Amino acid sequence: MKRIALATLSVALVGSLLHAQQAPPAPQTSPGQQMQKPAQAPRLPASPPGQSATQVGGKWATPPGSDEATYTGGKWIVVDYGRPILRGRKNIFGSGADYGKMVNSGAPVWRAGANVTTRLRTEVPLVFGDKTLPAGEYSVFVDLKPAAWTLIVSNQPYQRKYDPANKTDTWGSFNYDPKFDLLRVPMRLASATPSLEQFAIEFASMTDQGGTLVMRWDATVASVPFKVGQ
Repeated sequence: MKRIALATLSVALVGSLLHAQQAPPAPQTSPGQQMQKPAQAPRLPASPPGQSATQVGGKWATPPGSDEATYTGGKWIVVDYGRPILRGRKNIFGSGADYGKMVNSGAPVWRAGANVTTRLRTEVPLVFGDKTLPAGEYSVFVDLKPAAWTLIVSNQPYQRKYDPANKTDTWGSFNYDPKFDLLRVPMRLASATPSLEQFAIEFASMTDQGGTLVMRWDATVASVPFKVGQ
């Protein structure tokens, strides 16, 4: 009886080994892989930050041994701002006595964007009309009227993080004080189609001598030319 039992056990062991060799190996995963979850896209703020930039005064040249030209020696002009979105709203700037009230949100002028104070940084002097803005950093606002927008550049201190107790530095255009204005320049207004969903600030028709600062949202386009100073 012992011999029969041993023979039966041997056959069972051989069968198990043959089955193990024929079956595909189980996939191996590291502890880190086992713990991973599907990646989630980062949530954007309601008015995502934006930046518009250009350079002037540089030169394009192809370095020795290269087939690609590079731009060197340029000076930056940069605008940082929040970019509000229409999200189904119509006639965002309003009309008549209510013109500008929606975007101003109770402030005396528009922040030319959303949330933070719009900031202009320039490494070269800029000439708007007959007024020269030295190289530096400034705040940008717009005085909204139905048929006349006025660009305002100011050196009023601004808040990098909102502090409700701060009543002197701007957050957006709240606390705006005209005594800090460095220049006020009329902007050209035009209508455009199709409607632009997200507010944009852009540089257009740029040369080393100057260009045009353009603001566009919904069906309104406002622009102001400028020159690069010495």
